[in-house]
Amino acid sequence: MTISNHITLADIPHMPVGEIATLPADQLAMLKDAAEQQLAQAKSLADWLEGAISLKYADRAQTTRHGAGKDTGTIRFEDDGVTVIAELPKRIDWDQAKLAQIAENIASAGEDPAEFIDTKLSVSERKFCALPESWRKGFEPARTVRTGKPKFRFVLNGGAS
Repeated sequence: MTISNHITLADIPHMPVGEIATLPADQLAMLKDAAEQQLAQAKSLADWLEGAISLKYADRAQTTRHGAGKDTGTIRFEDDGVTVIAELPKRIDWDQAKLAQIAENIASAGEDPAEFIDTKLSVSERKFCALPESWRKGFEPARTVRTGKPKFRFVLNGGAS
């Protein structure tokens, strides 16, 4: 811990969470702000570094991937005794209207479209809330509400933190 009463971010990993929770709100606010600033700086630095790495290796990775007969996926190559592993993930998007027509065609041919096409049913929260009360009661057994991770903000002396 520091000699003064002011706790720094360097002190935090050495303190029990319960002790941190007893800190005054103004110290928590300052620590949270400092941590968020460091996180933003680290993210910016990581993005900058990723850009430099991409600039250095993107063409070589594309050439190596093409030579391996791949459009996407993972490839490896050497650079001065270092193995560079380049990943290019495959992302697939499906046209929902066209898939619906294909599912209809499969069904009309006497086959089960569920063997080929995944369907996810959902109800938007806005539409659910707009339902008449009697209908909402029918939907409630199929509805689960989960919460996300709590977030806290601080406002100090007229300024947002």
